[in-house]
Amino acid sequence: MTGRFISELEVAIQAVATASVLCRNVQAAIATDAIEKKDKSPVTIADYVCQGIVSHLLHEAFPNDPLIGEEDVEELRQDSQKPYVDAALIELAKLNLDWKADRNALLDSIARGGAAGFSSRFWTLDPVDGTKGFLRKEQYAISLALIVDGVIEVGVLGCPNLPEKGVDPILATGSKDPGVMLVAMRGGNGAYTIPLDDISQRHPIRVSSVTDPAQMKFCESVESGHSAHDHSATVAKTLGISAPSIRLDSQAKYGVLARGEAEIYLRLPTRKGYKEKIWDHAGGVIVIEEAGGVVTDIDGKPLDFTHGRELLKNRGIVASNGPVHQQIIDLIPSLGLDN
Repeated sequence: MTGRFISELEVAIQAVATASVLCRNVQAAIATDAIEKKDKSPVTIADYVCQGIVSHLLHEAFPNDPLIGEEDVEELRQDSQKPYVDAALIELAKLNLDWKADRNALLDSIARGGAAGFSSRFWTLDPVDGTKGFLRKEQYAISLALIVDGVIEVGVLGCPNLPEKGVDPILATGSKDPGVMLVAMRGGNGAYTIPLDDISQRHPIRVSSVTDPAQMKFCESVESGHSAHDHSATVAKTLGISAPSIRLDSQAKYGVLARGEAEIYLRLPTRKGYKEKIWDHAGGVIVIEEAGGVVTDIDGKPLDFTHGRELLKNRGIVASNGPVHQQIIDLIPSLGLDN
């Protein structure tokens, strides 16, 4: 790959690869050890320690770059959370990293992910996207992206449980597959998959060439709380799609679409006023776009990453391989979404 941000891409690949190994270790050992954030979604040691290590590696390479990460460090600073920090430090030690991390160093590194406002150049990170999938020992992703002047320039998705090819992507439990990363750089000659057991490899990927809607497949979230499954079913029926949806957690859905194993992913709003978080999409969006696909909001507008932590000017997500994208946009008003 060649391009303006090749150094950033290589650092991002190394950071996400390191975090992916860590996540696999944590998932195997303590996947049920979860605490709750204030919004009641589960969070594990893996979320915190991954944000810490990715933040640390980015700060070493690009010390002036802000990071908008998902996790808030304040709860971890409480004495009651000390066991979680200690467990995180143990996991870091297993990686034999050249980083003298103690409690304060780890907390400070996690805290560097606390940027909130838009800047001309920043990174965004979801350290464990699809935490419920992580806890079920199914699909999850580490998503990292670089945004410059509102444009996603680099994206890396680490999917430790996603088979490289040829296997139902949701059947992760007990898998011996090494997992993959899906990477892209704007104008960098496309998107690629990288096996986690050999990050020197680069295999180009491309969205599906299917143009007949009846032959297309949907990607959907496992849980309907993340998107309106009934409305997606209406779209599928209208398009004449009869194949069962591929259901899996996290931005791994973006990866499955980018490598041509599905053609459509809808994230339709489930409640009025909800705004998508940038870390839930940035890494996956550029992977699909550089693989030849299209991503917009449900109104057909490009995603606007110039408003800090949320996509304040967008509603929902439509991702596709392209041929029926506008047809889907035209169908959405008839769904009567309450937004």
